[in-house]
Amino acid sequence: MNYRQSPWRTLVAVASAASILLVAGCSDDSSDEPETVSLEPLSNVESPETSTPPSGSVVASPTGLHSITFDSTTRTIVGLEDDSRTLLVFDADRDDAAPRSIALPEAAADVVAVGDGTVLLPMNGTLGHADLRISGVASVDTTPVDGNLLSAAVLTDGRFAAGDDRGLVHIVDSDTNESQTIEGLSSVDALAATEHGLAALDRHQTSLTQVDVEDGSLGLALRAGTGAARLDTDRFGRILVTDAAGSELLVYSSDDLLLRQRFPVGAQPWAVTYDDRSDVVWVSTPADNEVVGYTLDTGIPVEKGRYSTVRQPDSIAVDSETGDLFVGSASGEGLQRIPTGDVN
Repeated sequence: MNYRQSPWRTLVAVASAASILLVAGCSDDSSDEPETVSLEPLSNVESPETSTPPSGSVVASPTGLHSITFDSTTRTIVGLEDDSRTLLVFDADRDDAAPRSIALPEAAADVVAVGDGTVLLPMNGTLGHADLRISGVASVDTTPVDGNLLSAAVLTDGRFAAGDDRGLVHIVDSDTNESQTIEGLSSVDALAATEHGLAALDRHQTSLTQVDVEDGSLGLALRAGTGAARLDTDRFGRILVTDAAGSELLVYSSDDLLLRQRFPVGAQPWAVTYDDRSDVVWVSTPADNEVVGYTLDTGIPVEKGRYSTVRQPDSIAVDSETGDLFVGSASGEGLQRIPTGDVN
């Protein structure tokens, strides 16, 4: 079977592990829902001082960088400063250019590229929308949302989804300012939107749950390791989750929400991003200040590249045109560019 035609060449052992995970996580009434847990998620994985020079090049930043994303329309990398009230916008084609800043009306929990030169900014009581295409001082439009927002995603029909710290998923139409609310989680720390629908990561329950937008309800839920951290999606519709506490990379299908692959990572994985150009998933490991890339086409992740990073690599993004990897240092050591080449 050729993986590029069908990405689901999955080992029997992996399928069995998914079944065991589901059965072990079920309550006594034989429900498909994992048993409810409550834990305090890791805020980050502490990094030691760097002992190896970071690969590639580094552009200085005035403060630490958090939750960076790449926008292909403007060819910029956008990240949140330490205070979460300022966006730093870096030129992806110029290592010698200082970033420009965009002031935010409220502190943002994340920054999410829409794909059209704008980014979404989940905030307390509002969903921000910043246009990166505006030169000079860019304005930030806001849509009121009743909740302290932690996450955001773009649905296939153009509406936005946002998750809050009460476990509510808000489906927002920015044209009409109308929204619907779907409840049932402890917190909605990350959202994954694919062609097959929407899924929510609840770090307090370390679970991944389908969200039925049209029905306004939650669907199947699976345990996401023992301490999920971040997620991303790829062009095959898979959802990639880092389990920082369990030191694993978890790979789920989104059409039927099954755990397809789980793979031990040498150090606690944190940030994750997927390069659709080379079909490599990149994972940062702040405990050793590295980033490592894997291909997933054999059913078991195969390491394809490993690079030293700036200290505290809590966020990563990939240039969809060149494959260059960008690493944001949360400790203030700047934005790192790694020319990964054709690692596949």
